[in-house]
Amino acid sequence: MRLPRSLRARLGLSLGLVLTILWLLAAAVTAVIVRGEIDEVFDSALRETAERILPLAVTEIVGREDQGGPQRLAPIRTHRELFTYLVRDAEGRALLQSHAADPAVFPPWDGPGFRQTATHRLYSDAALQGTIRITVAEPLAHRAEVAREIRMSLGLPLLVVLPVALAAIILAVRFSLDPLRRFRIRLESRGARDLSEVPAGDLPAEIAPLAAALNSLLARLRNAFEAERSFAANAAHELRTPLAGAIAQVQRLRSETRDPATEARAAEIEATLKRLTRLSERLMQLARAEGGRLRMDRSTDLRDIARIVLDDLARAGAPGRIVLALPDRPVMSDLDPDAFGILCRNLVENALRHGAQDGPVEVTLAADGQLIVANDGPVLPRDTLERLTTRFERANTGSDGSGLGLAIVAAIAERIGSPLRLDSPRPGASSGFQASLRLPTEGSPDAARGR
Repeated sequence: MRLPRSLRARLGLSLGLVLTILWLLAAAVTAVIVRGEIDEVFDSALRETAERILPLAVTEIVGREDQGGPQRLAPIRTHRELFTYLVRDAEGRALLQSHAADPAVFPPWDGPGFRQTATHRLYSDAALQGTIRITVAEPLAHRAEVAREIRMSLGLPLLVVLPVALAAIILAVRFSLDPLRRFRIRLESRGARDLSEVPAGDLPAEIAPLAAALNSLLARLRNAFEAERSFAANAAHELRTPLAGAIAQVQRLRSETRDPATEARAAEIEATLKRLTRLSERLMQLARAEGGRLRMDRSTDLRDIARIVLDDLARAGAPGRIVLALPDRPVMSDLDPDAFGILCRNLVENALRHGAQDGPVEVTLAADGQLIVANDGPVLPRDTLERLTTRFERANTGSDGSGLGLAIVAAIAERIGSPLRLDSPRPGASSGFQASLRLPTEGSPDAARGR
């Protein structure tokens, strides 16, 4: 038999089985001991009955005028006679017997003491030098009935006590494992990027070392990830200055040269350096998305941030292509404004770069925090959609994108507890691409849950 995987079920089952076996063993031993005591008590009762009746029988028989035949005593009232007796003389003739006595039950005289037949337990005694003899008989069925009732009395409580005991064991095990359940809930409620220590002060001593080892592992992972993010952010930051200097030198070279070949080569170098600059910016944004604080202690109106970001993008090279739809009332959120700006900018830049070149990019921010960025363009296969949030993955390999925009958005979405949804074609259309996610707002279920 396979044991259940649940520790609570294993403890309850094992303790219940042990309790049941111990109870049955105790009941069996008690029944054996009690049966011996019953035999001793009933044997004593047989003997005392014989010793009490024999003197009375001798007096009655000796003083009897008519010695013609046996005398059967009439009962005072109807009752079940468990002990029957028979008084006989030295020749075995019956002189006196109880009203329910059956002479066939009593074997021939075999001397004083206890005897036992297949159906009865007997005790015999004699008086007047053995001339008057008495034998008292008790049915063995009576003793068996008493023993059976005692066994039932010992076994029947199992029907009540055992379920109650099992329920008490289950409750005790559940109460004892509550700290472990709370530890599991605290661990499950963590976000994928939350590697902080899990409180484990209330765990039992047997589980505490496991929790300490887990927290130690989380600390090592946290240090490793922080070192990775720090390296990426620092490297990207340190690259900005030399890249800016190199771009300035290349632009100066282009302005000073009159050689078309040199100017063309300088233009290629400038484009490459600008791509490196954008990549360094994306790396810093990714480090910010994965390691920075995304939730603030105060709320801001996301509409103002969306206007600023989209106006900047429109002036930078997409005049008239961005269509912004905002609600009439404020969209208050504790999401960090910089994080929302990064998220919004990357979604819109992705739509501008990979969507139809002459098509609009529709940006919708709903009052409940739903952010939707949609553009027209060819339909992307399902497997391509599933890979778009992977770092350095691009749907169009011929574009000059870094492949980090949607990865940054997915990292922010994961940390704020809102999955990023990608659809192609757009819902309700036969083409295009749409990205959507729900931002935390005041009054939403996750508004009080920080990252």
